[in-house]
Amino acid sequence: MIKKGVKPQLRFAGFKEDWQRYKWSDTVDISTEMVDPNTRKYDELPHVAPGNIESFTGQLYDNIKLVKYENLISGKFHFYNGDIIYGKINPQLCKYILAKFEGLTSADAYVLNAKNGIVQQYLYAILQTRDFFNYSISVSKRSGIPKINRDELNVYSFLAPCEEEQKQIGNMLLKLDDIITLYKRKYDKLTNIKKSMLEKMFPKKGSSVPEIRFKGFSDNWQQRKLEEVANYRRGSFPQPYGKSEWYDGDGAMPFVQVADVSDEMNLVEDTKQKISKLAQPMSVFAEKNSVLVTLQGSIGRVAITQYGAFVDRTVLIFEEYKEEIDNTFWAYIIKQKFIDEARKAPGGTIKTITKEALSDFDLSIPSYQEQKQISTYFSNLNNLITLHKHKLEKLKDIKKAYIEKMFI
Repeated sequence: MIKKGVKPQLRFAGFKEDWQRYKWSDTVDISTEMVDPNTRKYDELPHVAPGNIESFTGQLYDNIKLVKYENLISGKFHFYNGDIIYGKINPQLCKYILAKFEGLTSADAYVLNAKNGIVQQYLYAILQTRDFFNYSISVSKRSGIPKINRDELNVYSFLAPCEEEQKQIGNMLLKLDDIITLYKRKYDKLTNIKKSMLEKMFPKKGSSVPEIRFKGFSDNWQQRKLEEVANYRRGSFPQPYGKSEWYDGDGAMPFVQVADVSDEMNLVEDTKQKISKLAQPMSVFAEKNSVLVTLQGSIGRVAITQYGAFVDRTVLIFEEYKEEIDNTFWAYIIKQKFIDEARKAPGGTIKTITKEALSDFDLSIPSYQEQKQISTYFSNLNNLITLHKHKLEKLKDIKKAYIEKMFI
């Protein structure tokens, strides 16, 4: 059936025809090629389950294993290079990939191939549209565990242009995926460098010098207790938390809680809550460029504040230093200290931290000049990471906008 006069907002030059409606059951083959993974025939093939696929991106995590290492029991679907794998459990997670290799996949996924006037790369793009997402969510709610079954998929219908236009749409989005992947790798590489340098530019326990340091510095770092170096206090907030008069209104200010301290060592752009003018005298204000650390929930997140804000009791504020300390260096040494403490904690997670334990933290402090060098290095690295992160987010937004405007 032709949908007269219906065209997308954005399309490639040279295409003017109306789009046609297609039924999934007529245009998509859902594989039934299930195999026994224990025959050893498939040992050298990778096994891909929905848990190996990143949500919404079409990217695989780096945790893929060969079949022979997976101890698989039940039957698996055999897929080939160019097949689409789509996770049928919890479709709201949007798990899909366009395979670039042969392998086996979980029975919790479908192996899809386009046919009868629909091209493969266009089908892959359809899975990423708002219309398909909304449909998959609506039908998956009918069962206890969110799931979209074959019959529900076969009922779905969608609009598509001629095959040549489908190819251009699909190929453009795949090229955009390649660019996003490239920037993601650069971003991941930089974050791994930062993680490694945090390990190597601060002394390990029992050592008075770091593994890596700048030229011109050879003196031992000095051992200090945290309470000997800095004055600090918890934030505060009037009780009970839920009282409406403590929030918003004229003169309300940013109010920092644990969730407002990001992994990038700064605050989120806009705090979840705003503290009212009435409640402000009962809280604690942290000036811009203050160093904060979270003490509950996600313990050990550190931020250098990029704006002034009132602070909750679940967050600690370093108010002043008792000796010459570079502020950025201090933020990093506190972050690294919490990482070290987490390693010693059961399960690798600090469950709680008392003021006494915090005061007793052992820290290694170099000269102020070396602090400045370390501070500058990590600030520059952080700026580079932030730049790549913003580029990555912008590319994802561009792709999302294209999908919104290039489909009906």
